[in-house]
Parts: sequence; structure tokens; C-alpha cells
Amino acid sequence: MEEKEQLETHEKERRDFLSCLGSVLVCGATAVAASAVSPQATAATPGVTPGSQPPAIPGYDWTEHRWAFGVDATKCIGCLRCVEACKKENDVPLDAHHFRTWVERYVTLEGEDTARIDSQADPVNIEASGSEVEYRFADRYKDAKVEKAFFVPKLCNQCTHPACVQVCPTGATYKTKDGVVLIDHTYCIGCQYCVQACPYGARYFDERRNVTDKCTWCYHRITKGLQPACVEVCPTGARIFGDRNDKQSPISQFIRDNQVQVLRRETGNAPNVFYVGIDKEVI
Repeated sequence: MEEKEQLETHEKERRDFLSCLGSVLVCGATAVAASAVSPQATAATPGVTPGSQPPAIPGYDWTEHRWAFGVDATKCIGCLRCVEACKKENDVPLDAHHFRTWVERYVTLEGEDTARIDSQADPVNIEASGSEVEYRFADRYKDAKVEKAFFVPKLCNQCTHPACVQVCPTGATYKTKDGVVLIDHTYCIGCQYCVQACPYGARYFDERRNVTDKCTWCYHRITKGLQPACVEVCPTGARIFGDRNDKQSPISQFIRDNQVQVLRRETGNAPNVFYVGIDKEVI
């Protein structure tokens, strides 16, 4: 009987502790998250407390820009130079399973209604490259009757209404005034709620630092007037980036001159990556 009473006491103490901890986390997360997304919040750089005034970037005004990204799938050749450049630029783990940006191949064979989809992380493609730190698409369809084939670059959509921001319990994920969603890794607790919430599979967990990570459109570059690394190295111009507030920017012209699409419009996230040349099977 004494052992049973001890177990019951221990369980009650555990529940009380978890309840108290949950209350503290919820209250703290609410305060931080509120400041991170409030109209007065001006946080725009990693490493800055969400909602606080960030250090000034010389010559850059967060309120003057509205960044957006374009992808022309008719021009992508699946060379994967974008993937390699992104990993080097942003210290992404050099393996076949962690990516800030990736490329998918869609192939429809004669007599089939559904496209076959693979990416550089596919085991057959890894084997073809000979290494997990090199990326290529295997020539697996060389003897097949291909009806249609194209490549689709993917990355964080920097949504206007990002689900990842809504579920982050600490305010580590926040949206800047110029439209980019960033992660303050000093606040990230590695819970991976944002990974689960993202409808585009654009986030990954970095085991080296026990935090989540994702594409930031190379925020450290674009705030200095440079292009994202993936855009800069693309040999065919399949990736387009720019400021929508500038009506003559490459992205403004791309959206204006093409019948663009966004992925998973039905989610209500309002993504800011615009595509041309994709089919309905691309989600």
C-alpha cells in the first residue's frame, strides 16, 4: 500500500510540474510571439530578439521592399548547381537529406496518367552521383517512352500568412516587414512544430545545432543588394528574384508578363514564389 501511495504522489507531482511548465511556456511564447508579429515589430535579422529594433543595415530600409521569387520550370535543366551553391552559401549539411532548396523531376511515360517524381535525395540518384555530397539525376528513363518531363525547383515560399509563424511556441520564427520569414536560432527550441506545419516541406531539422532551418532567400545577401546564391549561379535564368515594389524589377516583369501560379493556393498561406511551366501534379 505504501508503494502505491508513493507512486500516486510521484505521478501527481509530475503532473503538477508539467502543468506549471506548460503555463510558463505558453505565457512566455504568447508574449514573445505577440511582439514578433505585432504591427510595431521591426525585427528583420537573425540573432535579434523578435519584436526588438534590429541593428541597422547600411543603406537598407526594411519598409521599402517587398521581395518575391519566380521559377520558370520551362528553363530548368536539373543541373542542381543551385542546390550546391545554396549549401555552400548557407552552411547546410553536406548530405542528401538536408536542403534549403531542392529540385524535383516530373516524368510522365506513355500510357501513364500520373507523373513519376524524384529529387536529388532519391536513392537511385544518390547512387548515380556516387556520393551524398554530390547531386545529380540518374538517367533512369533513357530507354523509356517519355511523354512529358520537366524539373521544378522548390524552396521556402516566404508566405504572406505563414503557418510556421503561427505554430512557433517561442516566437523564433517571425516575418519581416519586407516579406521574408526568418528564424532566430537563439530562440528556437527544436520542437519542430514549424516543420510539421509547413505545407511545402521547406523546413528541416539541423541535428548539429538542434534547431530548425530553411531557405531565407539569402537574406544576408539581398539586404546588401545582391541576388540569392541559387539565382546567381543558375545557368538558364530559371530562377528570378526581385522587389515587387519596383515595377521594373525582374520579378515584377516576370509576374506581369506570365500567367503565374503558386503552390497549394488552397492552404491560404499566400506564397510569394511564383511559377510558370508546371502542371497540376506539382504541389
